[in-house]
Amino acid sequence: MQDKNVINVNYNHTGKSTNTNELGMRQMQARVYQSRNSKYLLVKAPPASGKSRALMFVALDKLANQGIKKVIIAVPERSIGSSFKSTPLKKYGFYEDWTINPYYDLTDAKVEGAPGTIKRFLEFLDDKDAKILICTHATLRYAYEKVADDAKFNDTLLAIDEFHHVSADNNSVLGTALKNIMHNSNANIIAMTGSYFRGDSQPILTNEDEKLFDKVTYSYYEQLDGYTYLKSFGIDYKFYQGSYLDAISKAIDTSKKMIIHIPSVNASESTKDKYGEVDSILDAIGEWQERDPKTGLQLVKDHRGKILKVADLVDENGRDKVTNYLRHINSADDLDIIIALGMAKEGFDWPWAEYALTIGNRGSLTEIVQIIGRVTRDSSNKTHAQFTNLVAQPDAQNDDVKVAVNTILKAITASLLMEQVLTPELKLKPARPDQKEREKDDPAVIHVRGLKDPSTPRVKEIIDNITDLKAAILQDSQVQQAIAGKAQAEVVNKVLIPKVVMEQNPDLTDEEIEEVRQYAVASLLVDQSRKTSTDEKQFLRMADKFTNVNDLNINLIDSMNPFQRAYEIMSSNIDSKTLRWIQNSIDANKYNFTETELALLYPQIKEFVAETGNLPQKDSNDEFEVELAYALAKIRNARAQKEAAEHGK
Repeated sequence: MQDKNVINVNYNHTGKSTNTNELGMRQMQARVYQSRNSKYLLVKAPPASGKSRALMFVALDKLANQGIKKVIIAVPERSIGSSFKSTPLKKYGFYEDWTINPYYDLTDAKVEGAPGTIKRFLEFLDDKDAKILICTHATLRYAYEKVADDAKFNDTLLAIDEFHHVSADNNSVLGTALKNIMHNSNANIIAMTGSYFRGDSQPILTNEDEKLFDKVTYSYYEQLDGYTYLKSFGIDYKFYQGSYLDAISKAIDTSKKMIIHIPSVNASESTKDKYGEVDSILDAIGEWQERDPKTGLQLVKDHRGKILKVADLVDENGRDKVTNYLRHINSADDLDIIIALGMAKEGFDWPWAEYALTIGNRGSLTEIVQIIGRVTRDSSNKTHAQFTNLVAQPDAQNDDVKVAVNTILKAITASLLMEQVLTPELKLKPARPDQKEREKDDPAVIHVRGLKDPSTPRVKEIIDNITDLKAAILQDSQVQQAIAGKAQAEVVNKVLIPKVVMEQNPDLTDEEIEEVRQYAVASLLVDQSRKTSTDEKQFLRMADKFTNVNDLNINLIDSMNPFQRAYEIMSSNIDSKTLRWIQNSIDANKYNFTETELALLYPQIKEFVAETGNLPQKDSNDEFEVELAYALAKIRNARAQKEAAEHGK
């Protein structure tokens, strides 16, 4: 395994994101407060940026000044409810404190079972004096089904934390409840999420409903660049063969405060014995000493002779004692390592954590963002935060082709998405003929000749939130195949990207799709081509040479493959044999040959080789040669699978 990060970003630790204004608001909170009059507000901001307090400011204003009579806050799990506990705001400059009646804090109320919380939720709706209720997503779902008329939510602010849990799918009860409340009452909605991504399949909102929301975006880069202590962040993807337990010792760094997430028992990386995996990880950390009877922590002596405090959140036996201990830690010395399976992700607060080691491919990019959020909090004990994903490297002899390829592609795609989030967002604008006018613009603005100003408000809205579209493009399965297959620029830019634009925005005309396509292609290429050297920010690396940003034009951009860097990442992290095998396996699935067709084509392949002295090439201008090349890849792939099956007998 290599130790060089795929991505390493340095920050200026300006302190801006943690400083407060005269109202006691941090940078992100002040930005949200500016949109406090929005009926529907979508807040996209990273973990630890202060979303919960931002909601307090807006909710108090709506109660005092906007005719809202009740506030309902829904969180995904009980433990996150504490983020919205009573908070003194007056002493920092705001005009009112945030005060919670414990009776209506259903994440902490002494209510036995779900029926009790639902009853109290319904009681809250009828209580004229009650102002604020905190509940879980589950309580909101079940209580909503008991409400006969959506008008019950009139004059109510409904705030949904970790909004990516909502789905536009017709089978999503929470998604249906939100849609009905929006369309059948005058309720205000605030949606908050720490993830830029809508998941890997179903969107959070329908396109029609999403258009109703005003959006406030606070990027990871703004958050991290404004920290006081954290100076850099790295992402690495390490590929192993065999069992991850044989490789994990090389990825563990006991000098760092670590969170280790083991794979789900249903994942291919799992040994199916989660307790045994924890024992093996403890052995990799060092020499086990004892389990502290008071705290429930595992005490392990590492190679330096230091006794480390390890929290095992995988073993259900004694986990309550461990989680109770975690709620009360108040210094870096109280804990060294956490080993978890499904816990310690979203909403989990351990600010001293600096290294997240995640084993196995994660199907949801949202989950990756949440895990990264655990280590990107500002704390005096760290200047660098690290996320490392330990991923199984496909082996042509015994792994399923499709699963293995998807694993690699998702890992690389996730790294690209995070690179876009963790570096400054460069804005693209049409080039102006007046150079003096150009120079007045922000240096983060790149002018591209041939781009046009958005012709409609809808196009402008999409371009202003281009990160969402880029996330969708990079999650597309055909685009992922293009990343691994070094597809031609014309295919990527003129076929694949417009397809995603159209799927994400079916309301656009052909002309609008083309406008959005150009901005998306240009933005993706700039993301992958930018030179990070501080003294040469006016240059981008394109086609293996530096191009002055003042020379950029849309024709040049359209001639480039915006995913070339992704292929380079793969090449540097995977050995050439495996990379070739991935390439062949992808090629094998591009044409749907029947066995009869392959049998007919095989003699023609042999004839082609005899006549030309070369194997058929897929990048040939001869369509028949291309077909023979893909048929050969299919035959080779089928042969490899047959040999693997015979080998396993």
